[in-house]
Amino acid sequence: MGGEWNKVTSSTADTVLRSMGEKDFELYIYSLRKMAENNLESNRTFMTNLYNLRAFQYKAAEEMLENPQLKFAMIVLDFANFKSINEFCGREVGDGLLKCTADALREQMREHVVLSHFRADIFALILPFEKEEELVDTVQRIDRRISEYKIPYKVLPAFGICVAESPTMSVSLMRDYATMALNTIKGKFYAKYAFFDEKMRSRMLLNKMIENDIVGALEGEQLQPYIQPKIDMETKEIIGGEALVRWHHPKRGVVPPGQFLPVLEKNGLIIDVDVYIWKRVFEFVGKRLSEGKKIVPISINISRCHVFDKTFRKCLVELAQEYHVPPEYVMLELTESGFLENEEAMYDNMKYLRDYGFHLSMDDFGTGYSTMTMLKNQPVDEIKIDRGFIVDIENAKSKSIVRHTIDMLHELNMKIIVEGVEEKVQQDFLLQCGCSSAQGFLYYKPMPVAEFEQLLN
Repeated sequence: MGGEWNKVTSSTADTVLRSMGEKDFELYIYSLRKMAENNLESNRTFMTNLYNLRAFQYKAAEEMLENPQLKFAMIVLDFANFKSINEFCGREVGDGLLKCTADALREQMREHVVLSHFRADIFALILPFEKEEELVDTVQRIDRRISEYKIPYKVLPAFGICVAESPTMSVSLMRDYATMALNTIKGKFYAKYAFFDEKMRSRMLLNKMIENDIVGALEGEQLQPYIQPKIDMETKEIIGGEALVRWHHPKRGVVPPGQFLPVLEKNGLIIDVDVYIWKRVFEFVGKRLSEGKKIVPISINISRCHVFDKTFRKCLVELAQEYHVPPEYVMLELTESGFLENEEAMYDNMKYLRDYGFHLSMDDFGTGYSTMTMLKNQPVDEIKIDRGFIVDIENAKSKSIVRHTIDMLHELNMKIIVEGVEEKVQQDFLLQCGCSSAQGFLYYKPMPVAEFEQLLN
């Protein structure tokens, strides 16, 4: 890495000079310096007296441009639980932690180092280095110093590190990259720091592509509903189906759901995708019913984003009315974690929809930490046991857990379906336990609606 940097930096100053002219370059550096130094008080955060974001970016850019022979990196620090510290320990304790953190950064001060307190509990420093081990040592020193602050609450600092690609790299971009690295480990007990790398860059570019292209995908019908059949393992009869979404990108081909769905959930665009798929499902079911053809209940997924919004229940009722679909033909599927987001709101929404006639399925059952409580409190009609329970079904402990889970759900008069059945040994054991409904590659993979329709005919 050092050799590559030297190749770049040896010519960087000359390149900048040629592009700007020597006088323009000197003027540029001078302007950066003056912008950072003028109105000194307004350029610093009141509590910690460190540079604010604006001044930090000026000073950091100045150091990098004036010292192209040096390698620079940015370290961004954020606390995963600072809000909780203020709430449970008091603002005075929280302020003390911020001041302690500022002192920890000042202890790293040397030539060409720039310190900053961006806002709230976010700090940063830019510093020269030769080996990445030096950056790790810096992080560890800061972390140790922070840990010395006595507080009756677990402090969870996280550090993101971005190595500058060249002396002319945007400080703002370095901050974004370091923050992205930080967010991959924020809140984790076992990880303190993360470097921004090419994998993160690729993921960032992919996420940006998804955000930019999703509207066009909806308008151009690139998003298509697929249905995975649910079957009776004894008779092999199709007893239902789950509607899933697939993205056929005109340039990238099929984009895996695991790549685009988390991005859409994070930025809220999943709501538009959900409604699009719902409409297609209601249209399919309504058409089959109007033609007098066989139809089985189809499950549609309800994203966590809908938990906080009552308009989605109005949307489902209107779709049922528009396409003349009795609600019992559409099952609403929500992951177990979805119930945890806002239990009261979800209970209210689901009760409303069940009273209308929809049935509710809890997906990924057993992956959360409040399973029993939710079974007691939530109006659930169907339980989907997570595939993780049957992956190693030949293991004695796994067998015992699955058997007792199925027995318990039977006693509660719950309809049970097991997802992820891929092997005959799994099927045979589930049948022994009295569970006959399943979904998995042993029987069918998700397929276009037209193929599913042929199976029903």
